[in-house]
Amino acid sequence: MTEARPAFILVRPQMGENIGAAARAMLNFGLDRMRLVAPRDGWPNPKAVAMASGAGRVLDNATVFDTVEAAIADCTYVYATTARSRELTKPVLTPEQAMAEARAITAAGGRVGVLFGPERAGLENADVVHANAIITVPVNPEFPSLNLAQCALLTGYEWARHGEAPPVREAMGERATSGDVARLGEHFEERLDAAGFFFPADKAAHMRMNLRNMLSRLPLTRADVQTFHGMLRQFGRRMGG
Repeated sequence: MTEARPAFILVRPQMGENIGAAARAMLNFGLDRMRLVAPRDGWPNPKAVAMASGAGRVLDNATVFDTVEAAIADCTYVYATTARSRELTKPVLTPEQAMAEARAITAAGGRVGVLFGPERAGLENADVVHANAIITVPVNPEFPSLNLAQCALLTGYEWARHGEAPPVREAMGERATSGDVARLGEHFEERLDAAGFFFPADKAAHMRMNLRNMLSRLPLTRADVQTFHGMLRQFGRRMGG
C-alpha cells in the first residue's frame, strides 16, 4: 500500500524544524513518502529529527533530489500547494477536492506527488509549471500565509478522511509520468526552436513556460506522448532536421 500513497515533496525547505514538523503531520495520517528538493541546510538535519518526535522513520526514508523535475519524474499526477497563480492557467482545487481526486488516481494505478514550497515565499512559477493542478486552501485573504507543516497537515487529513474507497474513475490508458511529459516538452522546444517559433528573444522564456504549462495540464497517456514524439520526428525530417 505504500506506493499507493502520495509523495509529499518539500521544495527547497529552509528549516530543519519545519521538515520534522511536516514529517510528524504526514505520519499522523499514515503518509510516509517524503521527498526533499535541495534543502537549504543539507541533509540529514538533526533539527528535523528532534522536531519529528516519533515520526523519525519518515525522515529515515526521505529521498533528496536536486530539482523538482527529478523529484516528480515518476509521478503521473502532481499537485502544487500555492495561492492561485495569475500567470499559469491550471485547475484550482481545495485540499478536499484534490485528495478525493488523488484517491481515484492512485486506485487506478497512478502515482501522485504534492509539492510544498519553501517557507519564506512558497513555490515559484518555475516549480508550479510542472504540476497538473493547484491546491489552494480557502483561508483569510487578509492573512493567507500557512506554515509548511500546517499545509502538510491539512492535505494529509483530507487524504485520510476520504478513506480507502475512491470514487469510480473511467478506465484509461497508462498515464504518462512527469518525466515522460518533461521529455516531450524538450522535444517540442527543440522542434519549435528550429522553426523560429520562440521570437522575439525577450519573450522566449515566457513562451517556453507557457508551453510546459499547457503540456502539464493535459491528461496525457504514454501512448499520447509516443504519438507526439512520432509527429515531431516526422516534422523534423520534413524540415531537414
